[in-house]
Amino acid sequence: MFVIKRNGKKEAVHFDKITARIHKLIYGLSISEKDVIEIAKKVIQGIYDNVTTTELDNLAAETAAAQTTIHPDFSVLAARIAVSNLHKNTLKSFSKTAQLLYEYTDPITQTHAPLISEEIYKIIRKNADELDSSVIYDRDYNFDYFGFKTLERSYLIRTNGKVTERPQHLFMRVALGIHKEDIQAAIETYNLMSEKWFIHATPTLFNAGTPKPQMSSCFLLSMTEDSIAGIFDTLKRCALISQSAGGIGVSIHNIRSTGSYIKGTGGISNGIIPMLRVFNDTARYVDQGGGKRKGAIAVYIEPWHSDIFDFIDIRKNHGKEEMRARDLFPALWIPDLFMQRVEADQMWSLFDPNEAQGLYDVYGEKFNELYTTYENEGKFRKQIKARELWTAILEAQIETGTPYMCYKDAVNEKSNQKNIGTIRSSNLCTEIMEYTNADEVAVCNLASLALPRYVSDKGFDFQKLYEVTKIVTRNLNKIIDGNYYPIPETKTSNDRHRPIGLGVQGLADVFLLLRLPFESPEARKLNKDIFETIYFASMEASMELAKEQGAYSSFAGSPLSEGKFQFDLWQVAPSDRWDWEKLRNEVMTHGIRNSLLLAPMPTASTSQILGNNECFEPYTSNIYNRRVLSGEFVVVNKFLLKDLIELGLWNPTMKNKLIAENGSVQNIPEIPTELKELYKTVWEIKQKTIIDMEADRGAFICQSQSLNLFMAEPNFAKLTSMHFHAWKSGLKTGMYYLRTKAAVDAIKFTVDTQMLSGQSQAACSLDNPEECLACGS
Repeated sequence: MFVIKRNGKKEAVHFDKITARIHKLIYGLSISEKDVIEIAKKVIQGIYDNVTTTELDNLAAETAAAQTTIHPDFSVLAARIAVSNLHKNTLKSFSKTAQLLYEYTDPITQTHAPLISEEIYKIIRKNADELDSSVIYDRDYNFDYFGFKTLERSYLIRTNGKVTERPQHLFMRVALGIHKEDIQAAIETYNLMSEKWFIHATPTLFNAGTPKPQMSSCFLLSMTEDSIAGIFDTLKRCALISQSAGGIGVSIHNIRSTGSYIKGTGGISNGIIPMLRVFNDTARYVDQGGGKRKGAIAVYIEPWHSDIFDFIDIRKNHGKEEMRARDLFPALWIPDLFMQRVEADQMWSLFDPNEAQGLYDVYGEKFNELYTTYENEGKFRKQIKARELWTAILEAQIETGTPYMCYKDAVNEKSNQKNIGTIRSSNLCTEIMEYTNADEVAVCNLASLALPRYVSDKGFDFQKLYEVTKIVTRNLNKIIDGNYYPIPETKTSNDRHRPIGLGVQGLADVFLLLRLPFESPEARKLNKDIFETIYFASMEASMELAKEQGAYSSFAGSPLSEGKFQFDLWQVAPSDRWDWEKLRNEVMTHGIRNSLLLAPMPTASTSQILGNNECFEPYTSNIYNRRVLSGEFVVVNKFLLKDLIELGLWNPTMKNKLIAENGSVQNIPEIPTELKELYKTVWEIKQKTIIDMEADRGAFICQSQSLNLFMAEPNFAKLTSMHFHAWKSGLKTGMYYLRTKAAVDAIKFTVDTQMLSGQSQAACSLDNPEECLACGS
């Protein structure tokens, strides 16, 4: 049997060569000679005549990865094999790789089709020696297998179907795409990303440095007007944004409801559902070319709209097909008055926005006054018990996980953009809260800080977090100016208000590294301290940018212009870790460059690249199957695995017990109490704790946060209690998705026994596998 080498020559297959190749890569790992021989045997069993050495490496890597539940080091070995394979197939020169990408020719048309921009290529050529010497390829070996495969499958640029970039090339391309001629700043950003201190969002990783650098994650639109022209103008905007891989939030509060008179034609409106079906089909049709990923649109409506009952059911699996739009994500933009009426078991009036105008454009007391005026004038279409609508909302959430819950008054009262106008919606993932109108489509560029990197033997390094946050803030600010904008209204909005979105990943990992149970007072305090630090650092960096470049144009009249920080709007006192009074005076004197700064987003893809748990969420299980674009992988909580190995408790029996318990350690008698506290899953942590922690950090988050809520067996009473606690805690986002246990237990999977607990419910990609690429970090 023969193997085809990378140079095209044939050679007989030698078992010893396979073992030698693997053996070279096990340095520093808890993997024995016997393990190497076992992997080599399995590789031999899977090969065929004329197999290529690349295919041999892939087989060896996959074989090692399948052993990850024995010891986490097998994932490291798998990654090393895969990285070594990529290095053998790619150039060890950033500048030469850039040349390959720039000189790429379309194989069909035979025309020049550069994969990086001419501007970036010229910068690379001019600084080739310095850039080449700054790239450290050994850092590619710091990824685990799952992270590396995610990069390889979806992020690294290919030519003629083959991966051409290395991960280090990607990080340097992104850094140069942001900083351009500022080579020192680019090298600084490259080092921080390649050392895993932070990572830019998926669209930035995809597109920075390319001919069309659309680096923004999130777009928010209002319907331009309630007319055929307005509706289709908005639809066109959505299509162009989707084509550029942006996730969308669109508000439809002003679209007239079923049965409304249409002045232009003398006809009667069919309401919002037929319109939403057109948006639904547009989302399906526009997929960024090449079948990459279909568009993703969340639709926001206020609960006084008289089509509300039809709206909340659009994702249900049963009912009339013409009343469904299952590729859209329904979201509620809820005024306090509705919650108060539900709590008091009072009547709720449903209006047509054409007959009761302006409700979506006011909030707080002004909304309450206008709403009750319309009620008193008898302008409502229908009056119902508020709890009748509330029950319908809960039913839809239990069945579909949606609609999302965002609280309109909390968003607007606590927004630094409140001087611009009323915010009408959030985005696809409920963490962006920005002003929109017919002339402005709001945009946000995202990045996430990899929190576990800041943990050392001495504890959590707040000073380093402060330093890196300032650099990332400047990066995101630069992206605003260097970005490709899919429609002019996006550039108008970003130039005026310059918002950015800083998030985190791996908060649960930080707690595990510091041996803090998620529900402990120490974890709660650390959560608050981390976000206070990020808010302070980003605010200071933005103020310093304003000193250099001027404040953003709509700064005057904003809460910050009056010296009011986010925690002031929450009426919460900060700690004394940072000098807030000095910063307050500087902000009032110089302004800030960015109207909004923090927006902890889902990080489903980028946290998988860096090997961290998603955003600020607890672990959903200690053993489960992960699925993104790169395929399916079994994951055991690496911290638990290490603890059980050290205690001599990890063996096939323990593995199967963990599988039988769906990844929970609570009912396994051999596991010590201390570990049971530490490794509680999200299903075993009180949702009240999760909501309280969101409120704690919320005082330092000027946008909002993608808060999934988890309930094993939801019922109306428990859900109502949870939602009201979120609302009364002052949250802006009360719920992104509702995750329920039934969906988890529906799929059982494992490498050897088909017993392993199903999908990770934490990934924002559960309902839409690709959604994390649209709007997450």
